[in-house]
Amino acid sequence: MEKDLNTENTRDLPALFKKLYDIIVLLREPSGCPWDKKQTARSIRGNLIEEAYECVSAVDESDDENLKEELGDLLLVISMIIRIKEQEHAFTYSEVLKEICAKLIRRHPHVFGNETLKTAEEVVITWEKIKTDVEGKKTEHSILENIPGALPPLEKALSIQKKVSKVGFDWKKLEPVWEKLDEEIQEFKAAVQNNMSEQSEEELGDILFTIVNIGRLLKINSALALHRTNDKFMKRFIELEKRTREKGIKLEDAGLEILDRMWDEIKNEEIKA
Repeated sequence: MEKDLNTENTRDLPALFKKLYDIIVLLREPSGCPWDKKQTARSIRGNLIEEAYECVSAVDESDDENLKEELGDLLLVISMIIRIKEQEHAFTYSEVLKEICAKLIRRHPHVFGNETLKTAEEVVITWEKIKTDVEGKKTEHSILENIPGALPPLEKALSIQKKVSKVGFDWKKLEPVWEKLDEEIQEFKAAVQNNMSEQSEEELGDILFTIVNIGRLLKINSALALHRTNDKFMKRFIELEKRTREKGIKLEDAGLEILDRMWDEIKNEEIKA
C-alpha cells in the first residue's frame, strides 16, 4: 500500500476482528447457538436493512453512544452472512476484506497514486470511469440493469434518477420540476375525483417520483427525509398517548379537536426546546 494507514487507534483492530470472527464461527458450530445455526443469508437479509436504519436514526439523533452499538449490530449481521457464505464455500472473510481494500485503493488514484483530483465532482467522474474502463463493469443492455430489484421504492427511484442523470437525461433547473409536480398533483386529483383507482395509484406514484427528483436536485435524500419524519411523528404520537393517559382520557374518545390541540402543544414545545 502506497500510504501507511496504521495509527495508534488501530493497533488492536486485527485482534478484535479475529475475536468477532471466532465468536461467529463458534455460534455457527454444531454445538453453538440453535438460532444462529439455522440462519441463512436469505433469512437474515432483512436485518441488514433494519440495522442500517437504526444506525441512521442514531446519526439523526446525534446519539454517538447508540450509534456505536448499532454499528456493532450491523457489523455482526454482515459478518454472520460472510460466515454463512464461507460454510457454503462461496467466499471467505479474508476475500471480502481483500476485495474492498483493493477496490478503495484502485478507485482513489488521487490518494494512493499520482493522479490529481481537486473536486468531489472530479472524484465521482474518475470513480465511474474506473468502474467501466478498469474493472470492466459495462452494461450490456441498459444503464439501469444493475439497479438492485430489492431496493425499497424511494431508494430505487433515487438510484434510477442518478443513473439517467449521468447521461444527460435530467432537469437542468429546479423550476420546471416544481411545474411537473403541480401537473402530477392535478392529474392525481382528477383521477381520484373520477373514481379511477388504478390510475390514482399510478398518478400518486408519479408524484412521489417527482418529489424524489426535487429532493435529489436539492441534495436531499427523500428516503432519509421520510425516515426522519416517521421517527418524528412516532415520538410526538407516543407523547400524545402519554398525555391523554395522564389526563384520564381515552385516546379514541378524545376527539380530533382535543388531540389536534395537544399535538400542537407538543410540537411547539419541541420548537422551543
